[in-house]
Amino acid sequence: MKRSLAMAVVAVSTIAVFAGCAGKVGRTNYYTLNLPAPPDPPASENAHTSLAIREFTAPAYLRRGAIVYKTSPELVGFYAYHRWAIDPCDFLTDSIIDRLGATGTFSHVKRYNGQSDADYVVNGRLEKLEEIDYEGGVKVEVAVSAQMTKLDTGTMVWSKAVSEVGVVNQHDVPAVVSEMSHTMERAIEKLLTPVPGTLPAASTAAANRN
Repeated sequence: MKRSLAMAVVAVSTIAVFAGCAGKVGRTNYYTLNLPAPPDPPASENAHTSLAIREFTAPAYLRRGAIVYKTSPELVGFYAYHRWAIDPCDFLTDSIIDRLGATGTFSHVKRYNGQSDADYVVNGRLEKLEEIDYEGGVKVEVAVSAQMTKLDTGTMVWSKAVSEVGVVNQHDVPAVVSEMSHTMERAIEKLLTPVPGTLPAASTAAANRN
């Protein structure tokens, strides 16, 4: 009886130790990008063109939920305990809608719902959103592309792809995510300058690559 009791005490103690270790190791941190709010839109009495934005797509590895890092151009790594609280594609789509809506160029800008009640539709892709740990130092890279087509004809009237790199001064995940936010802001501004729909007629038919 005494031996059985001693073995039971040891077993309980062992479980407690493992439970304590699991509690320390298994804590997951969740992050979101943070961009400044766009300015209030100007009066748009002369805006008669409506725009719909499809949800941006991304490579499958960017939609796994984990924050991505690369130690070489070919090697993709995932932080086990640092994840996105919001799908970056959803965040990017909403940010594009907010910023295009704030320009006053369009009568309204909304998510595409599959209906043909908009004049133009934008399709976009988040190409890169990752920490870069090679070629010296720690950086982040954000790459975004988008195209605008006339909904009734399918004619492409605007296309652009941009890439921005930011330097991370402190190598921890919160600093990486903070720099991703700054770099995302610059990428969106570059993508939407000039505002789609205000390009000269001669240049809207051609793809714009920066």
